Amino acid sequence: MEYTILWIVWLALFVVIEGFALKNKDPGDTLSEHVWKWFSITNKGKWHKVRRIGLVIFLTWLVLHFLTGGWI
Repeated sequence: MEYTILWIVWLALFVVIEGFALKNKDPGDTLSEHVWKWFSITNKGKWHKVRRIGLVIFLTWLVLHFLTGGWI
């Protein structure tokens, strides 16, 4: 199976899951809310600074990776 089809299926699943989460409107359902929890954005849990720095490093790398065509 071609990877393009798999990526489209993955994105479609994300849209469906996120759509149900947005419709449900319960706290902690959406991907954003999970990221905020996992990386201690909305609270100061144990290791909150390390988690936030990790998120910033990952997102910086991801943006640079996409914008440079994989050079970074």
